[in-house]
This record gives sequence, C-alpha cells and structure tokens, in this order.
Amino acid sequence: MTSHPRDTPQFYLTAASPCPYLEGQEERKVFTHLVGRRARDLNEILTQGGFRRSQTIAYRPACETCRACISVRVLVDDFRPTGSQRRILQRSSDLVGVPESNRPASDQYALFRRYLDARHGDGGMVDMTVLDYAMMIEDSHVDTHLVVYRRRGPDTAINGRGRGGPVAVCLTDVLADGLSMVYSFYDPDEASRSLGTYMILDHIRRAQEMGLPYLYLGYWVEGSRKMDYKARFRPQERLMPQGWARVE
Repeated sequence: MTSHPRDTPQFYLTAASPCPYLEGQEERKVFTHLVGRRARDLNEILTQGGFRRSQTIAYRPACETCRACISVRVLVDDFRPTGSQRRILQRSSDLVGVPESNRPASDQYALFRRYLDARHGDGGMVDMTVLDYAMMIEDSHVDTHLVVYRRRGPDTAINGRGRGGPVAVCLTDVLADGLSMVYSFYDPDEASRSLGTYMILDHIRRAQEMGLPYLYLGYWVEGSRKMDYKARFRPQERLMPQGWARVE
C-alpha cells in the first residue's frame, strides 16, 4: 500500500464539459488543493507553471483536442501604456484603490451581483449567493488581499482612502515574482471608464512600485472575444511548450 505525505500535492482531472470560451470545444482541467503549510510555496510554483487559483484550488486546462488557453504575464518594467490606455487612466483619475484584507462586505457583494447580472448573466457564476462570494474572497491559504476602488474625497490626500461605495474590486495574490489578478468586477453603469483595463494598468503600477517583475493575467484564448483584451498589454510573456516566450 502506497502512502503520501500530507504536504504532497495530489492532482485530479475533471470530466469534460462545454468550453465557455470557444464554441464547439470541450474543456477539462487538472487541479490540486492549496492547503497546509506549503500552500503558499506550491501556489508560487504552480502559477509559474501556468496554473490559476480559485479559493483553495489550483487548476489549469488539460483539454484533449485544444491548446488555445495560454497563460500570460505582463513584463511590468518594460510596459509603456498606449495612447488609449493613458486616456483610460485619465478618465478614472478620480478613483483611488486601497489594499484591504480579504474580508467580504455587503457593498462588495451588491456590486458583484450587479456586475454578474449585467455582464455574465448566462455564466456559471450567476447563481452565486452571498455565502459563495464570501468563500471566494476568504477561502485562501496564500498571500492575498482585495484592492477596493472608490471615488476620491476631500480627505483622500491626507488618509489615502476614497469615499462612498466601491466602484471596482480586485482579488489579488502577492507572489515572490509578481502580482496575480485572481478575479475582478466593477460597476456596470461605469462602462465608459473601461474599468477592467484600468485595474490592470493600476496593478502594473503596483507591481512596479513593489519591485515585482510580472503581473499575471491568467489565460489568453486566441479567438475568444472575452479574452482578447489580455493581448493588449505588451510586452508580455506567454507560456509555450518550451517555456515563457516574450511577445512584443
């Protein structure tokens, strides 16, 4: 009988299901649990190997007939915003993002629900309850936090914080070599701000200030309109069979 140490990760393969990004394709994932005293180190290694984190699970695609999902990370020190990206930063210069502990709040969930209903009404997350949301935010054994964006107020220059309810929120992991944007959402009524792009640009700045070389964006899927935006942040590296390859 074979025994395994409790800290040794065990990997599992999901059953095939319809791909949410490419019509007519099926997806499978390989996953493991991120728990115990080695969870943080394991998350570091797996992220560098193309895995993503969801709560205490690390996963990556393991599809039988498709290799369209490609992990991408932005080279933050070499990144220069385009003209349109600079305009996006300017449009949201009235916002301030503050790192907060990964604790759920009622105003976050209200924003999350509005975002799902407006942007992902037919997605797999649409039925998430407040308890599901709390688990998504809190259930972690790695170094993670929220960045909550609010409008600037008269005291922002003094206390560094915004005022009012959240306009956008990002759950962010801190790794030894970068930041990883786990999940983000925003006010659907503020579509003209391009808040998804704004949060990526802001996280590039945060990684630069922390002296971290990368911002991990998850999977870019060529041919998927949902994922096209990730290709706009260059230079970036994409995880190919031979390793991370720079793309200008």
